[in-house]
Amino acid sequence: MTVTFREIVAQLIEWLQQDKRVSYRALKIQFDLDDEHLEVLKDELIDVQQVAVDQDGKMLVWTGEASTPPSSSPRSQPTQQPLTQEDQSTQAAFPPIEPPAPDAERRQLTVMFCDLADSTPLSSQLDPEDLRNVMRAYQETSASVIQQYEGYIAQYLGDGLLVYFGWPQAHEDDAQRAIHAALGIVDAISTLNARLEADYGVHVAVRLGIHTGPGRSGRDGQWRPP
Repeated sequence: MTVTFREIVAQLIEWLQQDKRVSYRALKIQFDLDDEHLEVLKDELIDVQQVAVDQDGKMLVWTGEASTPPSSSPRSQPTQQPLTQEDQSTQAAFPPIEPPAPDAERRQLTVMFCDLADSTPLSSQLDPEDLRNVMRAYQETSASVIQQYEGYIAQYLGDGLLVYFGWPQAHEDDAQRAIHAALGIVDAISTLNARLEADYGVHVAVRLGIHTGPGRSGRDGQWRPP
């Protein structure tokens, strides 16, 4: 029976929701993909669905909302089996990274929003493929800095990133982490511009806003910004 592209996308999304990251080599083996079909699948997850980002050109990393797969899913069955000692050691070394359920209705939350300045003129300068490459480079560069300060990318909104500091993991210095992350993004984009200028003849600039205040949890278990 032939598996359709849509079925592959659905299976991969479920895989990423559970494991949070999947290597490209594993994808090629699992779905018998060549390089061209792998690129199409990456574009679908990163640019169209916007539920994953590329990491180091080696793997996809899940950025979508946490979801509990149906109990009837074949991939959910192994979790029902007793854990071996080796499994327990692995889980201790690599704890789950999905956001835990909030334990209070309100908590202190710092929100950062980052987007490209003058992105509309940029789209008129580049053809769609080059524009996609520039956008991906900007998003990956920003995400790398955000991860250094343990920020959580809640959403990709076009060329914007909505980032939480203080959820799912809280720190006493979340506001300072957000500021350092913002300054780090500005520096990283300056470095990225040297490559963008050489490859595409363009440079990008970012706008960043930060706000701190009491956040609140919704009925869906997700935290809302202050």
